[in-house]
Amino acid sequence: MDSPTQRTRRRVVVTGIGAVSPLGLTARETWAHALEGRSGAANITQRDMAGSPVTFACEVKNFIPEMPVGPFHPKAGATVAEVANKKEARKMGRFIHFGMAAGLEAYGDSGLDAIRDKIPAERFGINIGVGMGGLNEIADVHKELLEKGYRRITPFFIPQVIPNMVSGDLSIVLDLKGPNLCNVTACSSSAHALGEAAEIIRRGDAEIMLAGGSEAVIGPLGIGGFAAMRALSQRNDAPEKASRPFDVDRDGFVMGEGAAAVVLEEYESARKRGARIYGEFIGYGLSADAYHMTLPAEGGEGGFRAMKMALTRAASIPPKLGT
Repeated sequence: MDSPTQRTRRRVVVTGIGAVSPLGLTARETWAHALEGRSGAANITQRDMAGSPVTFACEVKNFIPEMPVGPFHPKAGATVAEVANKKEARKMGRFIHFGMAAGLEAYGDSGLDAIRDKIPAERFGINIGVGMGGLNEIADVHKELLEKGYRRITPFFIPQVIPNMVSGDLSIVLDLKGPNLCNVTACSSSAHALGEAAEIIRRGDAEIMLAGGSEAVIGPLGIGGFAAMRALSQRNDAPEKASRPFDVDRDGFVMGEGAAAVVLEEYESARKRGARIYGEFIGYGLSADAYHMTLPAEGGEGGFRAMKMALTRAASIPPKLGT
């Protein structure tokens, strides 16, 4: 089998960006607040956390499905609720709303809508990674089941919680008929989604991919589960100072939620249409430690192999965007 350096590899660039985060409801707002050094950590407001050992997290604030984002495809509206129509929007879990908003922003930012009539739908795909999906929605429906019985289970329950529904719903509203995927690999879900989307373009299965990740599991079940593992910081008295991964006094991570998406595009196609190019995706590597559920292998050999693969792949890509 040929190695990556022996194959002709198409170049992949980033032409659109979108985000919904604890620091802002758009990519631009998120970036501006990050540069200001703001913290997204605060006491949890969306769910009742009475009795929980951890009562803070990085929540997305003031988000509603009726919030304007875009611009979108002509057949869509100006908000997530309008894009999917209100009836369909009610079938979506919080993580789906986040993913829809970020994906639609990235699509609008790319400028592709102006030439959509020239882009075959089957050459435009999507991969939005999701780790756990609708965990809070599962907890809510389970509570309803126990208290009121089977007849009170909403028929929208399953569409609210399936991880790949972000990719599915976005493909419907944007008419994306290319490869449709959802990487589910815990904390690596969105990273794998980006890498695999780039590889789809490189091997010629699509010209454009919408890729990213979405998650929303801040609640008693999600917080409780990670707290039971002793994985979360318990600095309830100082949430904004709790995330300190490289500090000698670190005591765990801080749960967050949100979504981010990018438009990945074959370089020649992007260049010819005069697209704004944010950067080039030149290397991607992945591996397994096959060692422990949470601990990395001693010596970091798994991470080393992933980085080596990324560098090997990058070596087969021309180094400059201008060439």
